Amino acid sequence: MTIRWGIIGCGDVTEVKSGPGFQKTEHSELVAVMRRQGRLAEDYARRHQVPKWTDDADDLIRDPMVDAVYIATPPAFHKPYTLRCAKAGKPVYVEKPMAMNHAECLEMIKACREARVPLFVAYYRRALPRFLKVKDLIESGAIGQMRAVHVHYLRKPLQRDPQTGQWPWRVVPQISGGGLLLDVGSHTLDILDFLLGPIQAVQGHAANQAGLYPAEDMVTGSFVFASGVQGTGTWCFCAYDTCDRNEIIGSRGKLTFSTFGSEPVVLTTEDGEEAFPFENPRHIQQPLIQTIVDELSGTGTCPSHGESAARTSWVMDQLIRGNAAPG
Repeated sequence: MTIRWGIIGCGDVTEVKSGPGFQKTEHSELVAVMRRQGRLAEDYARRHQVPKWTDDADDLIRDPMVDAVYIATPPAFHKPYTLRCAKAGKPVYVEKPMAMNHAECLEMIKACREARVPLFVAYYRRALPRFLKVKDLIESGAIGQMRAVHVHYLRKPLQRDPQTGQWPWRVVPQISGGGLLLDVGSHTLDILDFLLGPIQAVQGHAANQAGLYPAEDMVTGSFVFASGVQGTGTWCFCAYDTCDRNEIIGSRGKLTFSTFGSEPVVLTTEDGEEAFPFENPRHIQQPLIQTIVDELSGTGTCPSHGESAARTSWVMDQLIRGNAAPG
């Protein structure tokens, strides 16, 4: 059985990270792409040897040759396209963050559940070998009982587009839902959900410190997992330098790793340090795409569904918009 894919929004993320993965994954084929500017869709189809292109999303969704749809647009369009795919009975794979906010996530889950179609989300780190190794080390007891998590992420400020003078859509809340926490921080929060289970309580503070663009550029918070593990996070998007470090601390040691880097995972115990090197795949979404194809074919299970992704959106809502615990 081959799953035939259509892409809505064949922009930058689909050039290397995801698009070729649909072609290289076993029992998977990319058969159609859509972009509102038809000439760009046509160009993408030509360069990537995709048979069909269109500038009309509904044409792609209704196409009987398309079995499943990958939505690779900015977040403002995730919910409406997902609802249209669900209505057409097509499984959906949507980019992260899943939606503009948690409420939209719940609408998407409900629509897909009622239509009896699967809903997957592109938190692809859940299928990468380096994070599977972190999970294996945790579950094997390498650092003992889990105690705490610390997230430390810094980056230099974004710049306006030199040609248009516009800010990237990722920091325009009307399109992205917020700032870079949703675009960047979501990956870390989701992988912590994967490694340690759901977060059940959150306190957060967000601010626009540099005043460069409309969205928040500084977020700090604390959170508690259902397991009792406690965590803190600092995401500064207007810093002097860059830093990407996560620490998971246990009763017998700790694990240190980045969310976006390629440096080794480091296990530290009283016996010393051990490093586990990994090289990310060129088409970084391909391992997760394979799990989706396997689930759609009835031969496996994907680790990133709407329900898990919605939990991450709930956490981000609380970090940005105030303090809360679920009722």
